[in-house]
Amino acid sequence: MKTIAAPDPNPVKPKYVPPPGACDAHCHIFGPGSRFPYAPERRYTPPDVPREKVAALHRHLGFPRAVLVQASCHGRDNSAMLDAMAWSKGAWRGVAMVGAEVTDRELERLHAGGARGARFNFVAHLGGAPDPAMVERVAQRIAPLGWHLQLHLDAGDIGTYREFLNRLRVPFIIDHMGRVEAGHGLGQKPFRELLDLMKNELAWVKVSGPERISSAGKPFHDAIPFARALIEAAPDRVLWGSDFPHPNVKWMPNDGELVDLFATMCDDEALRRRVLVDNPTRLYWPGPA
Repeated sequence: MKTIAAPDPNPVKPKYVPPPGACDAHCHIFGPGSRFPYAPERRYTPPDVPREKVAALHRHLGFPRAVLVQASCHGRDNSAMLDAMAWSKGAWRGVAMVGAEVTDRELERLHAGGARGARFNFVAHLGGAPDPAMVERVAQRIAPLGWHLQLHLDAGDIGTYREFLNRLRVPFIIDHMGRVEAGHGLGQKPFRELLDLMKNELAWVKVSGPERISSAGKPFHDAIPFARALIEAAPDRVLWGSDFPHPNVKWMPNDGELVDLFATMCDDEALRRRVLVDNPTRLYWPGPA
């Protein structure tokens, strides 16, 4: 089992100042393992990145709100995420990992704790795809809570899962720009399929993970055209996230530089506010907690 790299310990202060209420809509809590053990079946062992470290980064970057996404190294034990959300006093929401066996009582407990979505990994290196029929059943059960699905899905597999995606009746988010390979260009079939998917009014996308889609490496400028195309395609259904602390990346980014890269991806301030404030508010803070 591999041990993954720690994040850059020296994030620069971004030149871009996010608007009030800005939300980092994709980041992770890791442990600490002594208190929240990692799952025995995990594919990697991360460095401990506790709630205090995530909060300190957000203060430095200028993000008063965040969405904690349950990472596969913790499996379906959402305890670390629930603890962090309670500690944040409403500033953080969460996306849980659940399975077919999850009870209604557990879903209600997760909701009360701040969870607003369920995440499923469809990428091979994290264990392969779940049964779409099971995901649909979970989607039906979370619908009354106002939750969404978050799908870690390669855009190259959209064609395989298109019928499943079309059947969904809850909002669903595609992570990290569909993990396309920037070196294959905007005209590549996986990215065309992702743009076509965004015509579905339930489809959302995160313009996160430029270090994951880049073919050129730092400063990841080859990811910019893809983010711009997605923002143009569905400006009301796009989110941004740092992906801190960046598990399983080829090139470790600097989080301050990622904030400035977003400002380059989206150079209209009204649109930046939509992506950083308005869109996450609709999805994660739609009404009374």
